[in-house]
Amino acid sequence: MTLLAFDWAFTLEKVILIAVIITVSLVVAMYATYAERKVAGFMQDRLGPNRAGPFGLLQPLADGLKLFFKEEVIPNNSNKFLFILGPCLAMLTAMMTSAVIPWGGTVELGGRMVDLQVADINIGILYVFGVVSLGVYGMMIGGWASNNKFSLMAALRGASQAISYELALGLALIALLMLTGSLSLKTITEQQIQGNWWNIVYQPLGFLIFFICAMAECNRAPFDLPEAESELNMGYHQEYSSMKLGFFLFAEYINMFISCTILATLYFGGYDMPFVDESNLPGITAKIVGLIAIFGKTFILIFIFMWIRWTLPRFRYDQLMNLGWKGLIPLAILNMLITAVVVLLTMKTH
Repeated sequence: MTLLAFDWAFTLEKVILIAVIITVSLVVAMYATYAERKVAGFMQDRLGPNRAGPFGLLQPLADGLKLFFKEEVIPNNSNKFLFILGPCLAMLTAMMTSAVIPWGGTVELGGRMVDLQVADINIGILYVFGVVSLGVYGMMIGGWASNNKFSLMAALRGASQAISYELALGLALIALLMLTGSLSLKTITEQQIQGNWWNIVYQPLGFLIFFICAMAECNRAPFDLPEAESELNMGYHQEYSSMKLGFFLFAEYINMFISCTILATLYFGGYDMPFVDESNLPGITAKIVGLIAIFGKTFILIFIFMWIRWTLPRFRYDQLMNLGWKGLIPLAILNMLITAVVVLLTMKTH
């Protein structure tokens, strides 16, 4: 009976943690749209949203209500099941990647030690890769099921772009894994906390490659060719309306939030606060400081994503593919080889 009660308590903890993470992800994605428009306004010397609520803070809620009440249209010649499945799959895979991110250490609640991570699996990075790869199917299914040639062309662009940049991203991660010796995101974070330096010091080129590939994976400008309005009308979600369109748009912002969190975890120490020894702080205070650290690093990276979007022009498609295959992949291989030599020499020295 004790074991059964413990299992129920553990399951309840995880369910509550999942609910909190999903809620936070949705709220961050919702207000990332507001931040995007404010950053764009600042870059272009205008105000941005300022009508709905004080400082325009209720604009995301107004946009959400507008999508809810818009007429839902499903084209007659579309594959209706796949047409609905596409945005659902995009949203589901965007949320699933958050399961292996360590949002903090362990915290004591009601006499129990609660781990601020849904699942600490020893192949955490491989899990992220697998789920992100599935996200491409949402785009492909949505574009194909629409029975619109522009949507299909945009979906093909998105799939080829994802394949190209996932290769460079994977090679950049291999170099990092050589240094850490682990695929667990929690282990990688703890190594940075216990060591003297974050991984960005040891892998600056790997971080740059990962950062660029993350922007391409999220279809962020200047890599937003699957949504090139001037060439493809609107992109792979051209035929979508109401909350189906909202799911595709929300999935992109959730992907950006999760990508920046993974970047912060792998290269910037995750929930490690610089110049603060959390071991000297009371338990709950240390966890709050850790949450502030990981969210602060994530929001800085999100701002950089937005800054780049509103600064650089969109690539041509041939330039985008050349950068992936002829630029980033050779650089990632070079970075991997240099890292391998350094690790080998270090092992021989010790």
